[in-house]
Amino acid sequence: MTRTSSHPIKLGGVHHAAYRCKDARETVQWYERVLGMEYVSAFSEDHVPSTGEYDPYMHVFLDAGNDNVLAFFELPNQKDMGRDENTPVWVQHLAFRVADEDALLAAKEHVESEGIEVLGPTHHGIFKSIYFFDPNGHRVELAADIGTDEQYAELKRVAMPMLEEWSETKKAPRHADWLHQANK
Repeated sequence: MTRTSSHPIKLGGVHHAAYRCKDARETVQWYERVLGMEYVSAFSEDHVPSTGEYDPYMHVFLDAGNDNVLAFFELPNQKDMGRDENTPVWVQHLAFRVADEDALLAAKEHVESEGIEVLGPTHHGIFKSIYFFDPNGHRVELAADIGTDEQYAELKRVAMPMLEEWSETKKAPRHADWLHQANK
């Protein structure tokens, strides 16, 4: 693999991640109320700038913290929103970091107070998380890092061997079983 330091493209982070929504106003209000995100801007056009095709849309942007932006498109002339039925519902999700386990538990209490069903906390070895759905059916995860520097270093060390073994066998490599030992 190419070393990042010698790669000709130097990324400066994620500019924004964009998803579809059913209703732009409802989505903005939900993310403000439930996750405390600030609605920062919007674009609305009748023609798609990159293709020129006629397809009116509202594109809204929310501040997710640390210069991260979450965006949504409302597309009233398209077929109703669906999801990839060939992908399990737990796979595609938006994951946001919270400060610590106390913040995670406080977030769970707040989200549940909004009448939203919450799964978790789930222990992932180096982080704990909760899961719930936004009004568009997108799965949202809040995660609190709990790992040590040594654990993160070990995960980085075994990343390539795990990828290689997975590529050959399509079975879960056991290089990081230690992650879940503390949870038992």
